[in-house]
Amino acid sequence: MDLFYTPSDRIDLSGGALTVEGEEFFHITKVLRKKEREVIHITDGMGLSVTAEITKIGRNGLTAAVTEKKKVLPPSAEVTVALSLLKSSQRFDFFLEKATELGVAGIVPMITERTVSQPKAEKRARKLERWKKVVVSAALQTKRYHFPEITAPLHFDAVLKREGYDSKLIACETSSIAPDVSFFGRKVLFLVGGEGGFTGEELEMAVKKGFCEISFGHSILRAETAGIFAVAMARAQIAAHESPEKWL
Repeated sequence: MDLFYTPSDRIDLSGGALTVEGEEFFHITKVLRKKEREVIHITDGMGLSVTAEITKIGRNGLTAAVTEKKKVLPPSAEVTVALSLLKSSQRFDFFLEKATELGVAGIVPMITERTVSQPKAEKRARKLERWKKVVVSAALQTKRYHFPEITAPLHFDAVLKREGYDSKLIACETSSIAPDVSFFGRKVLFLVGGEGGFTGEELEMAVKKGFCEISFGHSILRAETAGIFAVAMARAQIAAHESPEKWL
């Protein structure tokens, strides 16, 4: 069954009803041609799984009666990737999509010394809105009930100040330190540079802030590939020890 999204403020569990609007409403009624009394599967992106029966289809939205609900457990590992904004917006979108499919918990678009694409303040809100749509679409495609959090673009020094992580790692092409990270029950932050990688000064700053350098192998990965690789390491480790229903 297809999975659809509606914000938590449009789900009234006590009243047993929910509403769906916008693009999801269009997809349900115009693309899939769902009718009243048909069943849909909904999530709020925060772990809620709801089965509901469509009760009314209006011009701009639908209402549905909740018939079943459950809370899906969060992932056993929370991996956040701070990736430099890339010159190609398509490549950055590709990272967003694939990292979401693999189970990333957080995404921080980052501006470093060598970041080529640095959107002005007035454009950042529009970019963030588009990025969120990419993430939601990828999460629904893979039936994720916990959507990753994506922030507005942050400068490198602001990312270094983020707290609450058990492990903080920075991908470095000159490093010889092989990945040896335990992800279970941990919150991990990866920093991945863009075209040209990080400067020597940035690496020094990160190490002083408690980040450990890590190598992703001898070959030089493109930035979006390195970001995906970081998430895939966690996914592979989890998949080897947990049942499939707990992967995402």
